[in-house]
Amino acid sequence: MENEMVLDMHDITKSFPGVKALSHVDFTLRKGEIHALMGENGAGKSTLIKVLTGVYELEAGVIRMDGKNITNHSPQEAQRNRISTVYQEVNLCPNLTVAENLFLGREPRKFGLIDWKSINKKAAKILRKLRIEVSATQDLEECSIANQQMIAIARAVDMKCKVLILDEPTSSLDEDEVSKLFALMRDLKKQGVGIIFVTHFLEQVYEVCDRITVLRNGELVGAYNTEDLPRIKLVSRMMGKDFDDLADIKSLYKQKDYTKAETIVRAEGLGRKGSIKPFDMTIRKGEVLGLSGLLGSGRSELVRAVYGADKPDSGFLYVHNRETKINTPLDAMKSGMAYLPEDRKRDGVIADLSVRENIILALQAKKGMFKPMGKKEMEEAADHYIDILQIKTPNRETPVRSLSGGNQQKVIIARWLLTNPEFLILDEPTRGIDVGTKTEIQKLVLELADQGMAVAFISSEIEEMLRTCSRMLIMRDGEKVDELTGNQLSQDGIMNAIAGGED
Repeated sequence: MENEMVLDMHDITKSFPGVKALSHVDFTLRKGEIHALMGENGAGKSTLIKVLTGVYELEAGVIRMDGKNITNHSPQEAQRNRISTVYQEVNLCPNLTVAENLFLGREPRKFGLIDWKSINKKAAKILRKLRIEVSATQDLEECSIANQQMIAIARAVDMKCKVLILDEPTSSLDEDEVSKLFALMRDLKKQGVGIIFVTHFLEQVYEVCDRITVLRNGELVGAYNTEDLPRIKLVSRMMGKDFDDLADIKSLYKQKDYTKAETIVRAEGLGRKGSIKPFDMTIRKGEVLGLSGLLGSGRSELVRAVYGADKPDSGFLYVHNRETKINTPLDAMKSGMAYLPEDRKRDGVIADLSVRENIILALQAKKGMFKPMGKKEMEEAADHYIDILQIKTPNRETPVRSLSGGNQQKVIIARWLLTNPEFLILDEPTRGIDVGTKTEIQKLVLELADQGMAVAFISSEIEEMLRTCSRMLIMRDGEKVDELTGNQLSQDGIMNAIAGGED
């Protein structure tokens, strides 16, 4: 059974305006195997899944199920072809019962009416068979996220799916819930279901998967048996680095000894269930602390817990060695922190406002609504940062949406610098911008640190981290797993730590 091919995608190509999202990608899935689909952000994983399930139109290539050519034009057609997808955000009806969700749209009937007795009886049988410990008659919204996901899987299995796609199913689950989900996946594997497992968690891949396919920049890197691909090699394939040829890159800047500098922020056992495991962290005046790890490793979740963007439910935070409660971002701002988020379009710029309005936004929030800034003060502040950050804009009143991505990023940096923070958090500050602007931002970070600001810096580019950071925390699977300093700060040192120190 294990060598019997259930799905074969060959030469899949998909383009969007100005972007080739997939280029001649192959993917195969065997009956009764769990197959990890891996790659960094933008690798093409989601696009491949959406082409398979009919969310996106198949542009070029061939898809075969059990040796027969198919083309899905919608997720409903994919389900008819026995391909089901369970997403991180469960797409069921919380106001209906578990049984109603299991049979939604295919309810058994008696004399033309829905046979509720039969629905509940059949649902209870399915739940018992799959060892899902919930009542068929309880409302779905009363179930945990993990159980909701397992109910979505149960629905797919009862619809006789041959291919089950699990897209980041474990990102909101704790360890016990993950174990239960994996037990269900192994049961389905024994029944012959082929499972495509999309995840960023390396440990989970090696715990449950038989094979791994790696994509990078819309292209196939390779397909491997899990036992033949050590974690360090997987990280290398995903990041586009040949580990055997990696050379140390010396920092372009002098690194100082910060061990005796004043502590600005210290976290002890800070954590948030389902987001980031409890961690300790210290950041001192004038240092740039890097956070490294694969996408989904917990880098952003760690700084969001410190900043109060996601309220922690355990541990303590100290600012200047005084215990401080950070319940909201406004509390963090008033404690001398600033945070440039990863997604500047969703959490950063306000597109319809001007450059000036975007720049003064955080300082005005910090001052409060009863202390409005004067027009002259706002104009002077905007002009000052337009000048020192060299923001390319016709004038301060230009809508920020008309600026390039790099200049929008500078506007957000200006917003936070205007608040005069002691601790600045930068999450992917150079993603998607040109090389010249990227270098300017890196130099700015080092200048700010030289002036005494403490900076936390997150980037997916190792070279950039090595150029800017004096110390690095390594994240994996929502947990701080290592801390690197001095001679440990090298490409192979970082990648070994990310992969778990295995050969």
